[in-house]
Amino acid sequence: MLTRRGMMLASIAAGVIMNNRTASAKAAQPATPVNFDVPAGACDCHTHIHPDPEKFPFFSGRVYTPELASPEEMTALHKALHMERVVIVTPSIYGTDNAATLFGMAARGPTARGVAVIDDKTSESDLDLMGKAGIRGVRLNLATGGVNDPSVARPRFTAAVERMKARGWHVQIYTNMPMITAVKDLVMASPVPVVFDHFGGAQAAQGIEQPGFADLVDLVKSGKAYVKISGAYRASKLAPDFADCIPLAQTLITANADRIVWGTDWPHPDSVTPPGKQISDVTPLFQIDDGRLLNQLPVWAPDAAIRKKILVDNPAQLYGF
Repeated sequence: MLTRRGMMLASIAAGVIMNNRTASAKAAQPATPVNFDVPAGACDCHTHIHPDPEKFPFFSGRVYTPELASPEEMTALHKALHMERVVIVTPSIYGTDNAATLFGMAARGPTARGVAVIDDKTSESDLDLMGKAGIRGVRLNLATGGVNDPSVARPRFTAAVERMKARGWHVQIYTNMPMITAVKDLVMASPVPVVFDHFGGAQAAQGIEQPGFADLVDLVKSGKAYVKISGAYRASKLAPDFADCIPLAQTLITANADRIVWGTDWPHPDSVTPPGKQISDVTPLFQIDDGRLLNQLPVWAPDAAIRKKILVDNPAQLYGF
């Protein structure tokens, strides 16, 4: 008997888009025009979709509840940013239910790819259907929810790699500098690409000498790992331009420009429920000006050819556009 998840995966893989009313989300739209020529085929490699929770319920074990963010709003964002392609990532609020991500991908069509969250209950047939829909990797979220124990992270990473290697998919990790040091040997030995979110969790105020950053640079230089220079506001407190991210970005790009991708992290969820609030209370999205954020890319990478690698060529290779 086909399960609810199986039916949804099958319908989306077949190209059936579920009817979704317009969500009353408050996701930010760019306030600053893009001030450089964005190359054709550019990709925003890190986004999330939060549709109507009546149709796409949140995970009961989540640690925050965000405002909504619809595919239509994402389309408006990318029109303003001149981004033709997108990668949608399943956030922690859905656990291992990837239906919201698949819905967002189906709404976007062939210019979308996705990164799923799975566990040992996710069947190979589920993975097959998700692959047909455009999923190209799985995410280990070792940050949201506080999984900072290497004795937990190492076997989770190894299990993910084992399942991905037959498919040629990548493993994406949201973590911090100490954890990257703790899994460096496994990443070096991985038969599949590894992708680190959001500067690998580096904190810009601590500079390029912070413990663990050299390990991240080594992994990028070796070609074994990609890094998303995304979510600069998570690495820096110096809004709105996050100038202290410049050394982090430039060091990673210099190490190996073929292993760098860019992303907004739209709709910019705040993954920390404020003190005195319940996890089920809605936590407002961060109001980030993604136009201004994208305009930092020429500061990080002044060479247009390097920017084309970051925005077009590297995502095309990694996600199979």
